[in-house]
Amino acid sequence: MAAHDPSPTDTATATPGGTVEFPDNRLLIDLCGAYDANLAQIETALTVQIVRRGNQLAVAGDLDAQTDAMRVLHALYARLEAGRAVEPADVDRELRMGPFEEATGVQDGDQIEMSIGDRIEIQTRKKRVEPRTDAQKTYVRSLFANELAFGIGPAGTGKTYLAVAVGVSMFLSGQVDKIILSRPAVEAGERLGFLPGDMKDKVDPYMQPLYDALGDFLPGKQLAKLFEEKQIEIAPLAFMRGRTLSNAFVVLDEAQNATSMQMKMFLTRLGEGSRMVITGDRTQIDLPRGVSSGLADAERLLGHIPKISFNYFTSKDVVRHPLVAAIIEAYEADTPPA
Repeated sequence: MAAHDPSPTDTATATPGGTVEFPDNRLLIDLCGAYDANLAQIETALTVQIVRRGNQLAVAGDLDAQTDAMRVLHALYARLEAGRAVEPADVDRELRMGPFEEATGVQDGDQIEMSIGDRIEIQTRKKRVEPRTDAQKTYVRSLFANELAFGIGPAGTGKTYLAVAVGVSMFLSGQVDKIILSRPAVEAGERLGFLPGDMKDKVDPYMQPLYDALGDFLPGKQLAKLFEEKQIEIAPLAFMRGRTLSNAFVVLDEAQNATSMQMKMFLTRLGEGSRMVITGDRTQIDLPRGVSSGLADAERLLGHIPKISFNYFTSKDVVRHPLVAAIIEAYEADTPPA
């Protein structure tokens, strides 16, 4: 979509009775979405009814829900005024985030953009990435503000995806010289036996989610070149021993499957000018019975140290299919107290 420079008369205005007027019909069409899909998404989430009348949208429902729906419509229209597209993920983000706060906590020089409504955006080569929940927003801030940050919570909450996005952003802006992504090569309950091929062939299946995330942010040819030049590395946790990781953005994913000794080894790799992010889900530990998780030990031992941040997510932060959140909640409810 081409950029659109709003004039003072372009701004959406609210009228009595839960009606919002939008002066630009072209933007209103984009706001509604194909077959009014965006409006349907808002209606379902907030239990309201939205009817289009010319260049107005009339919102009916509970007063609080009506107010929320009008806020979301205003925010999405403002996004379109700024020349940005509105996708289902953008609608979901506005529904989740609520009114934006004033402060950001991001330091000068961080490769991060502030736009309408004090929104946080991470700029990568292929796309902009925006947090979709308050917990994600706080997490992204902490990744820029702290040299060591933990992201802990269930699958689908964006812990690793956002960490890799921040790493790519910092790399592109010259704040770090390389990106290093790591995971413990631990089977998730299966017994896969001996895999064919060389070492790369054996470990790549464990690392595929990291490759997928990088592929979202960098063009394929550039990514291949960066791998060849070792400016981006993906390696099993065991390969980190003995290294000092300087001027790098380092991510340890699936950290709940690191042993206590492995976690200590990895954390002590942190070198000058580096940032380190540890992500994990305490409910999906695949270590052998009786082996303690290094993630739990790190929480217990490091929680009091300044400049180390711990960020927590819940099922409410899941940004995959809506059923994923319901599945996580069902399993959490069935888990006996520790």
